[in-house]
Amino acid sequence: MTLRPALLLLVVSLLGGCVTTGDVNPMRTAKGRDEAREAYVQLGIAYIQQGDTQRAKIPLKSALELDPSDADAHAALAMAFQLEMEPKLADEHFRKALAQRPGDARLLNNYGGFLYEQKRYQDAMNFYLKAAEDNLYPERSRVFENLGLTALQLGQREQAKEYFQRSLRLSSRQPRALLEMAQLAYQDKAYVPARSYYEAFSELSGQNARSLLLGARLAEIFDDRDKAASLGLQLKRLYPGSQEYQQYLSGK
Repeated sequence: MTLRPALLLLVVSLLGGCVTTGDVNPMRTAKGRDEAREAYVQLGIAYIQQGDTQRAKIPLKSALELDPSDADAHAALAMAFQLEMEPKLADEHFRKALAQRPGDARLLNNYGGFLYEQKRYQDAMNFYLKAAEDNLYPERSRVFENLGLTALQLGQREQAKEYFQRSLRLSSRQPRALLEMAQLAYQDKAYVPARSYYEAFSELSGQNARSLLLGARLAEIFDDRDKAASLGLQLKRLYPGSQEYQQYLSGK
């Protein structure tokens, strides 16, 4: 990914104050400062998407110098620090962003993801639940998927199934929810729905060790020996040292 030339040009021009209307420096007007702040934030986000968190901090710091309360700048800095494995700083900036926009479902969901990553599962659950309250949020299906994953970590198996089902009602194209439902159905010995969920997952996503093991087990149950052998070989080739491959070998 490369940064858009127009975005870089806008930031450079605003920073240098070289684009003027008459004798008015745009950085001295509220509109000009707002445009500069937005451009800095977008530049910072673009660097984060490139994986260059160090460089991202420079324009994000500039955005906060123009407006110390800017929620988008704080949210972007939180993501940068999260990627850099600086949880205290990430937490601080997530909270500053949410202090400005406490009902923002995207911020709530992203903060929930950070908390989940930190294994703070009950805290993550609380923020995901707040995000789920926004029934117009376009990524609401992902929020319910995240709720399901968190519920599993909290040992709330039946609640997790309800969340995954909610996720799939909102969008049937959620690979993680499909795989989890396939796994839960398999554990319940509901093999027909387990196969349906697994096949839907396979159409949307590449395989991982967990899905290959589940697919091989389901193929064995439905006496599809060729498929079971094929998935077993993929598991051996791609994940030879995995716990899933050892389970496959042991037949557990």
